[in-house]
Amino acid sequence: SSQEELLRLTREVKQRLLLEKAFGIESLPKYPPKKILPVVNPSEVRSAPEEIKEPPASYAASKDTERDDRAERLAELGKVASTCIKCRLSQSRTRVVFGVGSPFAELMFVGEGPGYDEDQQGEPFVGRAGQLLTKIIEAMKLTRQVVYIANMVKCRPPENRTPRPDEMLICSETYLKWQIAWIRPKVICTLGNCATQGLLQTREPIGSLRGRFLDYPPEAGIKLMPTFHPAYLLRNPNDKPKCWEDMKKIMKELGIAHKDK
Repeated sequence: SSQEELLRLTREVKQRLLLEKAFGIESLPKYPPKKILPVVNPSEVRSAPEEIKEPPASYAASKDTERDDRAERLAELGKVASTCIKCRLSQSRTRVVFGVGSPFAELMFVGEGPGYDEDQQGEPFVGRAGQLLTKIIEAMKLTRQVVYIANMVKCRPPENRTPRPDEMLICSETYLKWQIAWIRPKVICTLGNCATQGLLQTREPIGSLRGRFLDYPPEAGIKLMPTFHPAYLLRNPNDKPKCWEDMKKIMKELGIAHKDK
C-alpha cells in the first residue's frame, strides 16, 4: 500500500542520515559530485615485479609461541624503520610513519602512504582523510587503539605522488609483511587502489575488488577486504554507503553486532 511504501522510504532516509552522521557528513550534496578516480599510473603498475618473495617464516611461530613478545618485536622494527634509507623516499621525508595501534588487533587497515600531516607527526592517518577513517572506525564500535593502522610505504612520497612499485616492494618486504606476520589480524582492510594492488599483486581496480573478502596470500587464514581510501571518499561522498557496506561485512566477520535503525 502507499502507506507501507511511505514507511519504507522513511526508514531508508533515516538509515542514510544515520550513515552520513557516522561519517561526519552534516549536509547532503544537491547534485552527485563529479567522479574523481584514484590516480594510478598504468606504466608503473605494469612495471611491478611479477613475483614477490615469501612472507617471513615467523607467520607460523607468531600464532602461538611468540604471541607475548609481538609488541616488543614491533617496537624494535619501528626503531629500524626510523633510520631506513633503503629507497629514495628516505631522502625527502621528515619522519618515518611506521604504524599505530594494538599489536593484538583483529583488524588492520593498510593505506597508501603518509601525507603532509603524517610526515610531520609520524603517525598514519591524522589529516582530513585520517579524521574520516577515525569516524569510520568509531562507527564500527572500535577505536584507533584496538585496531592497527599502517601504510604500504613508511615515508611520504614527494608531492604526495603514488608510491612506485619498487618503493612498495622494498617497504612491504622489509616492514609491512613483518607487521602483518606478528600482529596476525583476522581481517586486513586495504584502503584504495595502491594498498589493494600492492598486497594482492594485482592490476584489478578497487571498484571491481571491493565488497567481498579475498584471501591474503600466501598465508591462509587472514581475510582481506578492499575498500575505498578515505581521501577518495572525501571527494566522492556518494560512495560512502558502499564503504559502509564493506565495513559491516568486516564487523560481521569479527563478531561485532550491528543493527541498522
